Amino acid sequence: MTGMTSSTRPLLNRRLAEFGTTIFAEMSALALRTGAINLGQGFPDTDGPEEIREAAVRALRDGRGNQYPPGPGIPELRAAVAAHQERRYGLSYDPDAEVLVTAGATEAIAATLLALLEPDDEVIAFEPYYDSYAACIAMAGGTRVPVTLRPYEGSFRLDLDELRAAVTDRTRLLLINTPHNPTGTVLTRAELTAIAELAVERDLLVVTDEVYEHLVFDDAEHLPLATFPGMRERTVTIGSAGKSFSFTGWKVGWVTSTQELVTAVRTAKQYLTYVSAGPFQYAVAEALRLPDAYFDSFRADLQRKRDLLGDGLRAAGFEVYQPQGTYFITTDITPFGDKDAYAFCRALPERCGVVAIPNSVFYDDPNAGRSQVRFAFCKKDDVLAEATSRLQRLAS
Repeated sequence: MTGMTSSTRPLLNRRLAEFGTTIFAEMSALALRTGAINLGQGFPDTDGPEEIREAAVRALRDGRGNQYPPGPGIPELRAAVAAHQERRYGLSYDPDAEVLVTAGATEAIAATLLALLEPDDEVIAFEPYYDSYAACIAMAGGTRVPVTLRPYEGSFRLDLDELRAAVTDRTRLLLINTPHNPTGTVLTRAELTAIAELAVERDLLVVTDEVYEHLVFDDAEHLPLATFPGMRERTVTIGSAGKSFSFTGWKVGWVTSTQELVTAVRTAKQYLTYVSAGPFQYAVAEALRLPDAYFDSFRADLQRKRDLLGDGLRAAGFEVYQPQGTYFITTDITPFGDKDAYAFCRALPERCGVVAIPNSVFYDDPNAGRSQVRFAFCKKDDVLAEATSRLQRLAS
């Protein structure tokens, strides 16, 4: 029969059999279909700094990056990443050997795990986790081992004893995300010290996803794990321009680590996209050199938006877990007598004209986050105000 196969073997690689369309694509399509306000997928509804957008236009017009850029990334961006790490954290990296530009943080995660994992290596990740983590571990043939962040006194916390107990002789690396999506948790100095000591003791590699490094609120502080004793030589740090400068469509990310680890990651990365985002790399190089006043203002604006949405969600009847970082708020729908976050989010556009994300999809055990719903607050004030107004229907 034309277009059919006689084989009974499934077409999709069995490592990916558990993964369908991402929840972000599903819920964003639902927002378009219903005309609902999309507080699901984490992208801003305004562009970042005008001078950075103009820098990309200037690069396009000047013919910089319109053809293949260098495989590791343009020298200007690699130098800017190294300078950023040095200026903000005191981390010194050789831009020619210890910095790699990627197609966003998502490719950085994929290339790193493909490079560093052998089949059946165990990877410990904090759940709920960003959905690409599980898929990339599976594609690399690894085995994911979740350590669950649990609600405690209005936020989510890590159980260090549970983390230590999860390490076995098969553990290859720890996959850390701080500030943490979706819970908004920012790991403390004490927690990071314990993680670093465990990694050194058990000789583990560590991959840290730090894309929300500039979005920390209140008294929280972002502390790169690579700054802790014994960690620079075993840590692959991942950053991204999308979240820090509100140009998520540009897909410009980077990896910093030792020459040996960066070489390993580059070996995998070169067979994924090879290169990407040529003109945008020049613009991001300028963005990383913006003064501290930009980052301070950006953080203050997002903290204000966090409080605006958080107050509205509480007024609507949600239990709200106050995020210390990122631009997401995790809530609990139990006060509504509802325990199924997925069904709740599927129905929410019709009930209230708002789209959110069920956290249950970020857990290996969906029951662990069955009543949790995530909202994004990286939106205009009037959009957040209208969304919270619509959500008041739930209170009644």
